[in-house]
Amino acid sequence: MSVGVAGSLSPVRDADLRALVASIFRASGSESGEASTVADHLVDANLAGHDSHGVIRVSKYVEWHARDMVLANRHAVVISETASHALCDGQFGYGQVIAREAMTFAITKARGAGVCAMAIRNAGHLGRIGAWAEQAADAGLASVHFVNTSGFGMLVAPHGGSDRRLSANPIAAGAPAPHGSALILDMSTSAIAEGKIQVALNRGETLPENSTIDAAGRPNRDPATFYGPPVGALLPVGGHKGYGLSVFCEILAGALTGGGSTHPQNPTAGRLVNNMLSIVFDPDAFCGKDAFAADIARLASWVKASPPATPNAEVLLPGEVERRTRAQRLRDGIPLDAPTRESIAASARSLGVALPAGFAS
Repeated sequence: MSVGVAGSLSPVRDADLRALVASIFRASGSESGEASTVADHLVDANLAGHDSHGVIRVSKYVEWHARDMVLANRHAVVISETASHALCDGQFGYGQVIAREAMTFAITKARGAGVCAMAIRNAGHLGRIGAWAEQAADAGLASVHFVNTSGFGMLVAPHGGSDRRLSANPIAAGAPAPHGSALILDMSTSAIAEGKIQVALNRGETLPENSTIDAAGRPNRDPATFYGPPVGALLPVGGHKGYGLSVFCEILAGALTGGGSTHPQNPTAGRLVNNMLSIVFDPDAFCGKDAFAADIARLASWVKASPPATPNAEVLLPGEVERRTRAQRLRDGIPLDAPTRESIAASARSLGVALPAGFAS
């Protein structure tokens, strides 16, 4: 494998990347199952085209673990529950493990009660939130998810403001769709995810317009200027509309779960803590799964039949871009820029993990 310059991309087979990343987390203290769960989630994010939530996070996770900001081998602990709700505490463990366990529990409850509101507090970084909507959709259920951080992840200026006050606060939703696919919404309430800024920095790219501001509140397209010093801020997506959604992520994921909304004086603000409220629905308890599936199929066909505004283009449904990207990257490999490769390699070396030949210089 050639390494190349900062902006160049060299592909890596997903199986090779899974094995390497899992070995890094095992060496850092995770049990084998946890290491594989975290590695699979990160690589799956790359396969879906969400490089901002993929293996670019490995070195940061390793650093957080070394500083006891995320704790290995923790599990979701049920604090309270009824037939249709549960509150789980993540004990500051890896969010990929905590969320998968909590969503498995929520799916079981939704099948029994028709609906389940699952609240998670005090989890490590939950990764790509669309994965949890996919987990529910794969089980034949619909879901919606609201996420915040408790203070460490302040990145976003409120609408009309000029400094960091809110988290990126993603929202996801999912539903099973015809032919075994799923409709998946996976979005940040900020105009761009912070991880995508890191990707742009690594690749020597500029940022989209109207996505970030500098420390003086002026429009900015330079990734380095966002990171400072002095630091800039993300803007909400869609102006006041995204800002409103972000505030309710703080309320539903932060205040309601007990994990707390974004604030520098939150007791957990010294570590990256995610909180999530997920509501999972069993269509059988509402309109019936067959009627649900038929109506989604009709909706999908109706929407996709719209004449494309651009010649030779097509109307895509939520989740279709990710499915196509996944198929392409499974075939051709996952493109990794040189800085991401080197950051992974540095983590591996620090833990005594052998690198595949040619992975990094």
